[in-house]
Amino acid sequence: MLRPERMSKVSVTGSKAVMDDVVEAVHDRNLLHVTEYDGTWEGFEPGNPIDGAEEASEKLVTVRSIESILDVDDADAGPTRIVTDDALEEELGEIRERVNDLEDRRDEIRSELGEVEDRLSAVEPFATLGIDLDLLAGYDTLDVVVGEGNADEVERAMVDADGIEDVELFAEDGVIAIFARPVEGADDDVITDALVGVDFTALEVPDAEGSPEEYVSELDHRKQQLESKLRTVENELEEVRLDAAGFLLAAEEKLTIDVQKREAPLSFATTDNAFVAEGWIPSEEYTDFAAAITEAVGDHAEVEELQRATFDAHGEEAVREDVAGGVEGATAVDGGDEVRADGGGVVMNDDDPPVVQDNPGVVKPFEVLTQAVSRPKYAEFDPTVVLFLTFPAFFGFMIGDVGYGVVYTLIGYYLLTNFDSDAFRSMGGVTVFAGIFTILFGILYGELFGTHQVSKLLWGGHAPLHKGLQPHYLLWAQAWLVISVLVGVLHLNIGWLFDFVENYQFHDVKHAVLESGSWLLMLNGLWVWVFSEHAANAKPALLYDVWEIVGLEAGLGIGPTVGMVAGVLFAVGLVLLIVGEPVEAIEFLNVFVNALSYTRIAAVLLAKAGMAFTVNLLFFGAYAAEGEYHFMYSGEPHGTVMFEGLMNMGPGMLVLGIVVLVVGHLLVLALGVTSAGLQAVRLEYVEFFGKFYEGGGREYEPFGYDRQYTTDD
Repeated sequence: MLRPERMSKVSVTGSKAVMDDVVEAVHDRNLLHVTEYDGTWEGFEPGNPIDGAEEASEKLVTVRSIESILDVDDADAGPTRIVTDDALEEELGEIRERVNDLEDRRDEIRSELGEVEDRLSAVEPFATLGIDLDLLAGYDTLDVVVGEGNADEVERAMVDADGIEDVELFAEDGVIAIFARPVEGADDDVITDALVGVDFTALEVPDAEGSPEEYVSELDHRKQQLESKLRTVENELEEVRLDAAGFLLAAEEKLTIDVQKREAPLSFATTDNAFVAEGWIPSEEYTDFAAAITEAVGDHAEVEELQRATFDAHGEEAVREDVAGGVEGATAVDGGDEVRADGGGVVMNDDDPPVVQDNPGVVKPFEVLTQAVSRPKYAEFDPTVVLFLTFPAFFGFMIGDVGYGVVYTLIGYYLLTNFDSDAFRSMGGVTVFAGIFTILFGILYGELFGTHQVSKLLWGGHAPLHKGLQPHYLLWAQAWLVISVLVGVLHLNIGWLFDFVENYQFHDVKHAVLESGSWLLMLNGLWVWVFSEHAANAKPALLYDVWEIVGLEAGLGIGPTVGMVAGVLFAVGLVLLIVGEPVEAIEFLNVFVNALSYTRIAAVLLAKAGMAFTVNLLFFGAYAAEGEYHFMYSGEPHGTVMFEGLMNMGPGMLVLGIVVLVVGHLLVLALGVTSAGLQAVRLEYVEFFGKFYEGGGREYEPFGYDRQYTTDD
């Protein structure tokens, strides 16, 4: 779980005469993460695509274009089918011709419809004005301008304008027609100049005759005709989609596979007579992989395991080891070419192995949280299993309510069962686990949507844990602050222990002690001293008092001597850090600050409890008695009333109260994700990951295809 699946670098060397069969066999196994040949090997060149690659690519582009036009999606697939080359040629040609014809007709109709709509938009103001269109143009001594604006301002501007002998305005609902006679010799733009600064927007007079209402009616009729034609064409396209969607999806899959196979040699190293392909496969699959090649081409190709990736570099910056019996010197293949293998059989790039995270099914959904930062490198620990153990616990502890937990679990189950996306399904799994832990802590707190009904039902009113919101349980609130720090110390220890092991495996003991052991000594030395009785009078009393909740009256019982030794260990750790990483020494107080950061767990716990309490207080009302708050379910207080409660203020306020109750708890539910969820994620990413994790691993992308729409049978 903490390490990815082990990977092996393999080579397939053979005669070009069997290259097509080898490609077929490798593709069918869907195991080889191909290493691209970089052209650096003397005498070898990248291979050429197999005949037909360009034609298959063109057909694939055509199929995807048709799918886009028809809006085909996975739901249209239908049963799997066999797609032959002849069927692909004939049926695809027919579908393409029909779809292209319908698409051209649709484009023509849409274009004309757009023009009609533009003309309608332009003529509607003239219909409002009510003047025949042929009366708005064609005069020798009159200038006519039509537009929209303020009639009073326009009339004033025209009367005051120089160069206009006579003017008359016709206005209706903001549409204005100006008929003006300029004086002899006036500028052509005299009306336009007069309207500068006036609330008026000129309109172009349509090139038409007769009543604008009739013109609008004609355009409306033409628009309806075009819309009817457009619907007819779109219905025909929908019929094509329903008839051809399954074939198109199957054709796309077949062509995608064909293109993959035909372009595969581009990644190979080739001569005139031989080829070499390299890549990574899971080590446990090597025997089956080699057997598949042998079954396909016999001894015309040779499969060898060149390297096996390892997690221990033995003091060197590497993550691989040569395999006994791997290629050394040269290997002869059919055709007579000699394939040399430099450096223990590595023919191509010295690339890092791809990463296949090796987590059991119950842990796998949490890989989405790890990959949100980055896929782990092959040489790194995979922190997913730690996320699985800590993230739901952090979240559940902070919310701790049976009601909210049930809702979160149902939301997660919905995501898990109603989406095909791996990301949504993974988030559903994470949410289910977060909800389950919220329920578990809710049982221990005895809370149901902020009330203590579970406590009364299961614990007789005395739940084993308390959030510390009520005065009587104030010590619990302080205890959660202290316990949050201790949880943080444990979490940080795991992170630096991972870092210690990685430094030991990929460097040596010295690096591990100086770069990681120093932090471990400082972290544990500091916090053992903090909780010890050494200099107790100078420390906050709550460090010792809070343990009364579990019957410890003198703190954790760490004596002064142990505290002094812990202080010395802290100093030793600081010295080691200065020797090993002087630059990092200025951050030595991180062991204190990082642990304190975990107090946000207790803070969110109290904040969410307070919000739920407030919502219930507004609806039920509450009274205080003997240091405890009690909701007024019956409406009769037995102590000092804090708030009467909307449910106790009459029918009208009861309705308002129900709204407040529902909306309030929905708000708490949502903020549980944005506060508890984000704070838990922050602790994982910033405090925990920051100690050992970089990420940046390569995704495992084997050469092959998982068929969905086609079958070979």
